[in-house]
Amino acid sequence: MNNDLLSSDLFPEIRIEPVAPKKRALRSNKTATPATPSVSAPLAAAVPMLASPAVDAESMAATLEAHPDYRVLRRLKPCVQWPQGAQQGVIRIAVLDTETTGLDQSKDRIMELALLRVDVDTATGLPVGEVQVYDGLEDPGMPIPKEVVAITGITDADVQGQRLDEDRIAQLLEGVDVVIAHNAGFDRPFCEARLPRFRQLNWACSFADIDWKAQGRGSAKLENLAQALGLFYDAHRAEMDCHALLAVLVAPLPAESHTGLAHLLKAVQKPTYRLQATSAPFDAKDKLKARGYRWNADQKVWHTRLDDETALQLECDWLKANVYQQRSAVVHVEKLDSAVKYSSRPGEVLHRQL
Repeated sequence: MNNDLLSSDLFPEIRIEPVAPKKRALRSNKTATPATPSVSAPLAAAVPMLASPAVDAESMAATLEAHPDYRVLRRLKPCVQWPQGAQQGVIRIAVLDTETTGLDQSKDRIMELALLRVDVDTATGLPVGEVQVYDGLEDPGMPIPKEVVAITGITDADVQGQRLDEDRIAQLLEGVDVVIAHNAGFDRPFCEARLPRFRQLNWACSFADIDWKAQGRGSAKLENLAQALGLFYDAHRAEMDCHALLAVLVAPLPAESHTGLAHLLKAVQKPTYRLQATSAPFDAKDKLKARGYRWNADQKVWHTRLDDETALQLECDWLKANVYQQRSAVVHVEKLDSAVKYSSRPGEVLHRQL
């Protein structure tokens, strides 16, 4: 993505929300004598400009960025107003993130929830109009573990007596076609347990529904995806994570001609399938593991996920030839549409004869 995509110079109508960098405390009062590093020509040219009031930081960044030995990261500035433009049609989305007291959905609780609601032009895959924002804290009714405080910065004092604004959340979800989260398999069960309204919505996952490896990205972690676009931000707070995800998804995917948003809006329209290698022979476990199947200890079965009916049929053919050795077998298939995908609720269970 060209970082100018988020620039007000390219889209004068875009309103950017300023974000002040966090102040950091000094680690020590001791004065250390700095080592004298070797300085290459572009950096040497930029360093004297630090003391010059006539040169702004962006000019210095541009000087470094022009050299092949340097990459420049810019602080993400949330966009809260996108150009209206002419639209053939729009889909309303909610970008969502939560911060929780832990990873166990049976006992941990939400302590922060953020939403960005915006319409997306189906022709361009870009947001249009105003981005409506909600960010709320909630007292989870339990102490926040120290390791969670260290990651999020949210303390017991911050959430004491706080409660999510359910009316505001319901207002923002009105008319929403798709909820997008970067790890919907984590966020959706927490949200549905807290607010049943989330059960009635279609969900998409920007982590699982986009093959980031095929897009040339070394990691699907949100911070890394943002850095690949030359952006950094203060992660692990729900609202900023939402703004970062939207910034990542408005970029054209490297291996495709459309944006991440457009990709997800197509993916949400078709079901996926969870295929179980029912009663697979024990000696086939290494083949299944190498193929990418995962072991479900509760159901005692190897399973995998397929993106469409064609992939499902090809996988069934592979199972018959490599696992069941051409013997007749019946496998379980769970059809998951966007209404149940990434929830803890089951999809439509089918049986397929191999």
